[in-house]
Amino acid sequence: MFDAKTFLKSVPKQPGVYRMLNAVQQVIYVGKAKDLRARLSSYFRSKVDSAKTRSLVSQIAQVEYTLTHSETEALILENNLIKQFLPRYNVLLRDDKSYPYIFLSAHKHPRISSHRGPRKAPGQYFGPYPNAGAVWQSLKTLQKIFPIRQCEDGFYRARTRPCLQYQLKLCSAPCVGKISDDEYMHHVKLASLFLQGKDQQVIEDLVQNMNAASDQMQFEQAAVLRDKIIALRKVQEQQSVSGSHDEMDVIGFVYSHGIAAVHVLFIREQKVLGSKAYFPKVPADTEENEILSAFLLQFYLDGYGSQQLPREIVLAQPLAEAEPVAAAISEIAGRKVRITYAQRGEKAQYLSLAEKNARLACENKQSLAQKMAIRYAQLQQVLQLPDAINRMECFDISHTMGQATIASCVVFDGQGPHKAEYRRYNVTGITAGDDYAAMQFALNKRYGKLQDESKIPDIVFIDGGQGQLNIAIEQFLHWPHSKKPLLVGVAKGVSRKPGLETLILAHNGRSINLPEDAPALHLIQQIRDEAHRFAITGHRNKRGKALIKSPLEQVKGIGEKRRQALLQYLGGLQGVMRASVTELASVPGISKAQAEKIYQACHNK
Repeated sequence: MFDAKTFLKSVPKQPGVYRMLNAVQQVIYVGKAKDLRARLSSYFRSKVDSAKTRSLVSQIAQVEYTLTHSETEALILENNLIKQFLPRYNVLLRDDKSYPYIFLSAHKHPRISSHRGPRKAPGQYFGPYPNAGAVWQSLKTLQKIFPIRQCEDGFYRARTRPCLQYQLKLCSAPCVGKISDDEYMHHVKLASLFLQGKDQQVIEDLVQNMNAASDQMQFEQAAVLRDKIIALRKVQEQQSVSGSHDEMDVIGFVYSHGIAAVHVLFIREQKVLGSKAYFPKVPADTEENEILSAFLLQFYLDGYGSQQLPREIVLAQPLAEAEPVAAAISEIAGRKVRITYAQRGEKAQYLSLAEKNARLACENKQSLAQKMAIRYAQLQQVLQLPDAINRMECFDISHTMGQATIASCVVFDGQGPHKAEYRRYNVTGITAGDDYAAMQFALNKRYGKLQDESKIPDIVFIDGGQGQLNIAIEQFLHWPHSKKPLLVGVAKGVSRKPGLETLILAHNGRSINLPEDAPALHLIQQIRDEAHRFAITGHRNKRGKALIKSPLEQVKGIGEKRRQALLQYLGGLQGVMRASVTELASVPGISKAQAEKIYQACHNK
């Protein structure tokens, strides 16, 4: 038992962060406090109303704490520790994806593209956008109005003549000098202004150019500019909002039946840039204020770049720790970020929209959770399992004629897909096209050195018939752990139509055919289809990289300049592929020995 009285005597009355650990030294809760002794004492009172707190205290074996200079520092440290340990009693925002940006590079002829991840390359970053769809839609619009290149640098440097994008009037072909540097940079400047939300300034510039072209009787050029102005005005009609709110996030929040839904409206430069719903993982009996406070800290301190934080965050109701939360976010942003509450006016209208979307998202999530619970319960009944299903894994193999073989493993926890646990394996060292060997390779990679028994699934599904299932049976013959998963083969019917799958149980060899409308079958189809999707996506990516990789890149001693000389001298890659050793050696800078190597690489010898 944890001696709380003795421990509390040594706790200082200063701000800091505390970590509660259980008997196996696992962090089960992380918290922060302005006064550590007062806060920790509240957990060990004789009467505690919250069932969540009573459950937490019953598991405490040790408490550690770290002092900080201020409550703001404590908030930031608490957030970092929650992200590191993922304690079971904390509210967790499981959305670690980086936000997409639009990137305008700092090259001589800047490239415009979508970007995720660290913003290290020099250039301008615009965003963040809520999803990739919003980025691609913006890029599509920009390409039609401002013909800036979107191609990769390697493709751009190797051009000797304009590509199809130039013919479609979606690029001005700066790679081959079809546009002057000054004119190209003018397009880049206008695109930058457009992405900053300064549409009117861009339109005024285009109007001046259109009038000048018309005065000089360059009517075709004036017509092109007119069409661009019309396109920009349509964009304004779709995006503009009435008001003067330049930079704020409006947050709608709903907590019902154990499900929390947070919907964020992103407003930048008087435009609704987009929106997104989030579903934090919430322990039972957690207060709404705690959920919202935890969401704000994890969302803004982890998900945003410091230059992209909004100047204002709009909530529906007062937050208990609004001042320290705002101070923590402001410290990360490097400027003041306000937390405000909307009661009337345009902000209230935005908030009403955000809450409506949050309510709808919560209802949809509840409906999905209920359907998933029914499916899990029926599958448990069909497979005659004594306990509830907490973890399932499914394997699939994908390749093209034995090439670029990829094995996938997808994981479903008690609520559905757990994508953070998905894994792909590059299958090597087997005979091309041998699916049995590929399955053995994947199972051995997954379970060969498994130590953590909490990662052992209740069920392992094998996408395939008796042959693939036999491989899995062999893998688990000498299983060293006390818990052993149930192995189930998912074989397609004779017609290979959905709904006619046959389940093959490894432990008794029994086959089961479920009705097409059975919820348990729908769950099996879902995990099988997810494994297939994940495998084929990885395979296509691997195959695509192999196809676009030039054989010249495989030749040692042939750098970028020599590759470019070969392409220019011999008329592109096809010319290089057709060239003889003598013709290759005639290219300036290419020796006879190098020509031999290039010829061998191009003909796979």
